[in-house]
Amino acid sequence: MRRLRLVSLALPLAAALAAPFASPGRAGPLTPETVNGATFADAAPSGLSTAVLKAQILLDRAGFSPGAIDGVPGRNFRGALAMFQRGQELDDQGELDAATFAALTATSDEPVLTAYEITRADTAGPFAPEIPEQLEDMARLKRLAYTGPRELLAEKFHIDPRMLVLLNPGVLFDQPGTRIVVPRVARQTAARVARIAVDKQARRVLAFAADGHLVAAYPASIGSDDKPTPSGTYTVRQVARAPVWRYNPRFAFKEVKTARAFNVAAGPNSPLGTVWIGITAPSYGIHGTPVPEEVGASASHGCVRLTNWDAMALAAMVQKGTTVEFVD
Repeated sequence: MRRLRLVSLALPLAAALAAPFASPGRAGPLTPETVNGATFADAAPSGLSTAVLKAQILLDRAGFSPGAIDGVPGRNFRGALAMFQRGQELDDQGELDAATFAALTATSDEPVLTAYEITRADTAGPFAPEIPEQLEDMARLKRLAYTGPRELLAEKFHIDPRMLVLLNPGVLFDQPGTRIVVPRVARQTAARVARIAVDKQARRVLAFAADGHLVAAYPASIGSDDKPTPSGTYTVRQVARAPVWRYNPRFAFKEVKTARAFNVAAGPNSPLGTVWIGITAPSYGIHGTPVPEEVGASASHGCVRLTNWDAMALAAMVQKGTTVEFVD
């Protein structure tokens, strides 16, 4: 099981999701037939609905990431809707209306849920039986690996692990050959982007092509009042996949007790996630996270956190010198 996190801002999100995940409510049975066939009439203003689940998957495919797919109309979903609506010249209030649902379904005629057969690579590991909470304890591990196949599969298909379980009741996810239901989230490969904008108020990272066209948008966690995200304009300095994170005592993180520098190994459960996009503001960057469900709801130590899959997608579109603008 994924470890609990000590990020208080994430707790309201977890509490808000508890009831919808315990009881699907209006969603009815969560099957490929009900979700693939969902219409705008199946949407609900709160709680879990098949229409919202369908819309989230379509947004993810189009590059307007809703974060971890959970079927619930939360902040990240509304932010993704607003960006999509803006690109479609619709009313960008971030609410799922009939016109937006129609525009989303027009983007693809492929089913949003599909069958997937678990492979030996999905279950082979090596996995970490437990990831420590404290950074100093993480530094003792050789790799910050997934804690098991369920976590790996959830990230592979951009889905909240609880939703993965709801879609596959009774499945243990650790047997090769098992067929499961997953979102079809394959994205088109995007071209290079010329500019990244980090919108602090919206908690969203926007990627623009050279002609000013919005290519992609991702929910993000940004810094707190104590450890704020920088302001101003910088450029990408480097992209490092599977990064090793070096803690410097001058960071002065409250939860770190040692006054010595130390390294935390690479892996999807690393504090940096699976990729680091370093910028010319020293020690700051855009990177992945070990807890994608908290993106947009938790605070960082000043860097910009994306889900691992969104960070990897963005890393594939930038290069050294790409502009990174922080919008207050």
